[in-house]
Amino acid sequence: MEALTTSRVVPLQVPCRKPSSIFANFSCLESRRYPCGGRVSIVNHSKFLRPVTASVQPQELSALGYEGNIVPSNEILDLWQSVEAVCFDVDSTVCVDEGIDELAEFCGAGKAVAEWTARGMGGSVPFEEALAARLSLFKPSLAKVEEYLEKRPPRLSPGIEELVKKLRANNIDVYLISGGFRQMISPVASILGIPRENIFANNLLFGNSGEFLGFDENEPTSRSGGKAKAVEQIRKGRFYKTMAMIGDGATDLEARKPGGADLFICYAGVQLREAVAAKADWLIFKFESLLNSLD
Repeated sequence: MEALTTSRVVPLQVPCRKPSSIFANFSCLESRRYPCGGRVSIVNHSKFLRPVTASVQPQELSALGYEGNIVPSNEILDLWQSVEAVCFDVDSTVCVDEGIDELAEFCGAGKAVAEWTARGMGGSVPFEEALAARLSLFKPSLAKVEEYLEKRPPRLSPGIEELVKKLRANNIDVYLISGGFRQMISPVASILGIPRENIFANNLLFGNSGEFLGFDENEPTSRSGGKAKAVEQIRKGRFYKTMAMIGDGATDLEARKPGGADLFICYAGVQLREAVAAKADWLIFKFESLLNSLD
């Protein structure tokens, strides 16, 4: 796939809130051991979770230069209205943040990691290379991840809770497919009522003393083409006739392929990656567009 390098960041206006100690009343992490000798900590169901819904101000449509995919064709609309499963990217889609960037900033390496994120999401370097490079810059310990989760609740994109609720009410299965980490995505899934088994994401690995060991390279989302592979696995295992992938990056676009997603919807309410948006079946800036079309 050719490099997708051009991106434009859409400014956000997010109301400041004092972080709440959302995990103070229960043990939020469980550990799973892996053959490599490390362990991965995964967030448990969090009934105390209070997400922050961000206010996103997208660019004016007239300034974008896109015409063909802002208004969906009848064929695309029919596909959307017939989907049996919808796969969402998490960072800059379900949530307004890039999770690894936020964790890196919390650990004091935000700028350097964000530069690698832009390269990886744009498609100019293999995803696994960008992931390893980013983690090597700050090597988060288990204690630091726990502190981050306690102090920084998820910031959800406007309208995502309503859309997921509507999809589930229509008996449409919802999945979260992310190059981020289960430790940070499990709380988001809990808020949205998405089963843990419907999460496809990476795992941070820690030693017995909580030291950072790396990430689980057996996860399909740990490498380039991983989201496409995850969608293929879901479709093959559940026999879905029609699936959609919703996201903002090159790795999300890759999931639209024979045997994978039938439909790629580019959500540009947080970031507009122009080369990705130009190839989308449908370009949206608000989840309300998808919600209204389901009525």
